[in-house]
Parts: sequence; structure tokens; C-alpha cells
Amino acid sequence: MKRQAGLLFPISALPNRYGVGDFGKYAYELVDKMADAHIYIWQILPLNPLGYGNSPYQPLSTHAGDEIYLSLDDFIKDGLLKEEEVTYFNSQLPFVAYQQVRPVKEKLYELAFSRFMPDDNYHQFLTDHSWVHDYALFKVFKDQNHQKTWLEWEDEYKYYSQEKTFSLLPFTKDIDYQIFLQYCFFKQWTALKNYANQKGISIIGDMPIYVGLDSVDVWMNQANFLLEEDGTPSFVAGVPPDYFSKFGQRWGNPLYDWDYLQEHDFAFWIDRMRAAQQMYDTVRIDHFRAFDTYWKIPASEPTAVIGQWIEAPGYQLFDTLYQNITHLSILAEDLGELRKEVYELRDHYHLKGMYVFQFHYANDFDFDKVIVYTGTHDNDTLVGWLETINEDDLEILKKLLKKYKEEKMYQKIIHYCLDLKSSQVIIPVWDIMGCDTSCRFNIPGKIGSPNWEYRLTSFDEFESYLKDYANMIEESQRKEG
Repeated sequence: MKRQAGLLFPISALPNRYGVGDFGKYAYELVDKMADAHIYIWQILPLNPLGYGNSPYQPLSTHAGDEIYLSLDDFIKDGLLKEEEVTYFNSQLPFVAYQQVRPVKEKLYELAFSRFMPDDNYHQFLTDHSWVHDYALFKVFKDQNHQKTWLEWEDEYKYYSQEKTFSLLPFTKDIDYQIFLQYCFFKQWTALKNYANQKGISIIGDMPIYVGLDSVDVWMNQANFLLEEDGTPSFVAGVPPDYFSKFGQRWGNPLYDWDYLQEHDFAFWIDRMRAAQQMYDTVRIDHFRAFDTYWKIPASEPTAVIGQWIEAPGYQLFDTLYQNITHLSILAEDLGELRKEVYELRDHYHLKGMYVFQFHYANDFDFDKVIVYTGTHDNDTLVGWLETINEDDLEILKKLLKKYKEEKMYQKIIHYCLDLKSSQVIIPVWDIMGCDTSCRFNIPGKIGSPNWEYRLTSFDEFESYLKDYANMIEESQRKEG
């Protein structure tokens, strides 16, 4: 059994000159640094177009990518931009200023598009990605309706997918521009992924189990969801009160109409999972438990306190997925208080689950069935978490970690996790660097800044911490590729 170490490092958190991480040279530098340190798993967050509050878990599309990750340097290499035309954002900001970065990059994308000449590769992309025209149309219609949700569009746009009452000729250039962005996105991402794979690094991508209400997926496929006649959700997704929130988490995503999906052989999910498997080596499905039971909140409820658990056809779905998609590789996010049937569903398909040190350090675990983490994108940093634990728990930790010689307790925890039996251990970048709570990537149940904004301004400091991580990897015999 291979023993591998990994790194959770969102694309947006990469350093560069443009104020937000992208698919450019710093992403390739990270791959090189990982390979040199014998880190052979790179886990990222969803790359889909960011939705409300810049959350990657409220995407505008399950297929499309967010153009904010496009590398302007690649446009220069391709002759679509000139070096002197490119505007650099404040690269020393320790956070992603989404509202400032987007319009700057958007103007440059438009300039690049004006010089773009479609070729055979572009036409092949159109053939291979049949969803792209619908997504482009959705984006154009959002522009026409001042970025409102599709539920608030003028009727001719809102119901176009059903009635097609007007010609799209006036929108041809705008539609082509959106398709161009997606072509560039997948061209750049595929090149980066191939480079990582050639270095022996596999990529774990992330898929939100639900889609955003304001998405092309819901607009074009309303029968797949529990909606009212006007398109508003009858019920919404979330979880009841838990570790993160006493009011639960009311995510607001529309729930699937599982009866309809099953009657149509889960076509929506087959299409979605096939696309994700083509993008990543392994697909981590967020909130896996909803394939067993999901929390059904009446849309009229302002919190997630009131709702009910409903059983989902998980076995029928996964049987169908495995019958239709080759080389399907899934990681199940199975965190939280779960009934035993969730683990039975996971184990039936031999899926790996997740062990998070902050939750489970005092518990016995079957490490053959899980990937080990110090924390996820939803947890406080290790350093921040350590500042919150009580004296009794601190004594438990000291006994657990007494054999480790590292100076800082967060480093002892990382080393402890690497020593566990699990075949794969993945550490978030903010834990490797010993960051405090100010670097927390996301606080569940809260919307907007500073969620999703953490980033590095350079690799200088990261490199010294990476050396420490590499030494732990070697001592824990996790140098295998």
C-alpha cells in the first residue's frame, strides 16, 4: 500500500501579479515544489463560476469554469495580449479583492477575444462540451438583466429556455465571447493538470453535491428540482444545528427531485459526474451524506432549524454512475454526526471517507477507510483551533503528541497525522505555514468577506515551511509517488 502525502491549496490562494491565483507560472511552480518535496496529491476547491458571496459552493454552473483563474501571461504567450497592455493589480494584498480584480481582468479578456481566431482545437472543444452554449447564453442573459438572478429576469429571458420567443442573432458576439472564455479555461486547466500528472501528482477536485439556485443547471433543467411553477424553490438544502452553527446552515440550494431523476436514469448526474471525472483524477463530493438522507428545509423558513431528514436513492444512483462512467474515482466527504447507513453506503462502493484531526483526535478510527486531514477549508486553522481548546483537551493532546520533537504543537499534529496508518494524508497550506485564525479560509454559515479570500503574496515564506513538511514526509515514510 502506497503511503502518500498531499497538500490542500486552492487555486485562488496562489501568489501572482494579478491579485488572485490562476493557472499561470505560480501554479506550475507549486507543482514543481510539491514534486521536490514528495507531495503527490494536490487537492483544490471547486473551479466552477463563483456564486453569491464568492462561494465556490454556490456555482453558476456545474460544468463551466470561472474565468478569474485564467492566466493573463498565457494570453501574452499566445499573442492575444502584449506585455505593455497588461495591468497588474496590487499583488501584495494578503487577500483576494474579487470586486476589484474581476473588472481589471475582464477588460483584458475582451481585448484578447478581439484578436482570437477559432481553430480546429476550438471547434473540437465545442463538439466535446455540448453544455457550453447554454452556459454562454445564461451569462449573456444575466448581463442583459443587470446580473439579477434568473428568477428576476424579464419574462422573455426567464422563459427563453422553454419558449425561445426571439432570435439570438443580436447576441452572437457576446455568446461567442463567453464560449471563448470557457475554451481558454479548459485549455489552460488541462495543460496544468497534465503537467502535474507528468510529475506524478494526482489532483483531487471538489464537487458541491448541490447546484446554485441562480445557475444554468436550474434554469435549463427545472424538472430536476423541487420548484414552484415560477421557479422558486419549494424546499432548500442545508443541515440542522451542528458544531458550526446553533441555527444550522441554510444553504438555500434547491433540492433534487429524486423521483424525477430516477425516472430519467439519473441523466443529470451521469452528465455531471462524467464531466468532473474528466477534469480531475479524483472527485471529492461535498456533503456525501445527502446521498443517504438529506435535510429538507421549507423555503419559507429563515434558518435550518426546522426541516426533516428524507431518504435518497443513493444505491440506485451509484449503481447507475458506475455502470456509465469508466475509471470513476470518488472521495466521500462524510463528516459530522451521521447514521450508520451513510458509512454502509460509502463502504459498499469502497469509497474513502475523511478523518479530520480537529474532530476525531480522541476517537478510534479505521484508517484504511479514510484520508487524513488536520482540517478542511471549513475549519479554523490548526493554530487558531489550538487557542480555543480547554485544559483537559490540551492535556490529551500533549500525551498523544509526546514523542514528537517539533517545536510547535501544530507541527507535532501534522507529524502525528503523517504517521497514521491511512494511505493518504492531506494538509492545508495554512496549517503547514502555522497561520492563525486571520487566515481561516471559510466560516460555514457566514456569507461574504473574509470567506474565500486568503492568499499568499509570494512563495518565500511558504518554502521554509515546506522544507519542514518534506522532512516529516520522509520520516513518516510517505515519499512514494
